[in-house]
Amino acid sequence: MTKEVLYNGQCPICSAEIEQYRAQAQAAGADMRFTDLNTADLDGWGLTADTAARRLHVRDGAGAQVAGLAAFVALWQDLPRLRWLARLVRLPVLRHVAEWAYEWLAAPLLFQMHKRRQRRGTK
Repeated sequence: MTKEVLYNGQCPICSAEIEQYRAQAQAAGADMRFTDLNTADLDGWGLTADTAARRLHVRDGAGAQVAGLAAFVALWQDLPRLRWLARLVRLPVLRHVAEWAYEWLAAPLLFQMHKRRQRRGTK
C-alpha cells in the first residue's frame, strides 16, 4: 500500500529534506508518494492550510494518518538507511526528547518562517 507524505514544498528546508527521502524511497523501491501541501486537496486529509503547514503528515494506504514526530518515524521505518533512526526515536526517553524538540522548537520555527514567506509573497 502506498504511503503518502504531505510536506511544505514552499519551505526550502522541508523540500531539501523531502528530496533526500524521495531519493532514498526510489532507491529502495519503497511505495511512497510525496505531496506538496500547497497543491494538495487538504480536505481529503482533513486539514486546513495552517494545520498542514505546522507539521509533517503521513498516511498509509489504509488511511491511517499521523503527524509530527510520529510521521517522521512512519517515513523513516520504510527507508532502509533510516530504519535505525526510527527504532532509536521510538525508545521512551529519546522519543520524549525528540518529540519536545520537534513540537516546541523545530515545527514552530519552520511554521513561523512559512508565515513570513507568505506575508512577503515569496517561497
